[in-house]
Amino acid sequence: MTQPTAAPTVQRVEPKHRYEILVDGRTAGLTAYRDRDEQRVFYHTEIDNALAGQRLASILVQQALSDVRTSGKRIVPVCPYVAKFLTKHDEFADITDPVTPELLKWLDTVLQH
Repeated sequence: MTQPTAAPTVQRVEPKHRYEILVDGRTAGLTAYRDRDEQRVFYHTEIDNALAGQRLASILVQQALSDVRTSGKRIVPVCPYVAKFLTKHDEFADITDPVTPELLKWLDTVLQH
């Protein structure tokens, strides 16, 4: 397991519809989303296996969700990791919407294009 020398940073990469976490200047993971009106629908999170166990996913999702709050949007946690994170972080409950069958159908259609 590689130890980072600098604090990780999180950035939103709008053209790729994702937030990335950078460690020592390189992408160490991402959480992907699609926007649907006022909702930001998170559907996938991954961290580089070489950097597992360093709480990077937690840092990434915490900062991504804080950015959603700042932007005035709402969170929809399709991604299992984001959904699990939200069960432990009530501070986002007021801006979290449920995952519905209709939303899942919309997401499936969007991701196929």
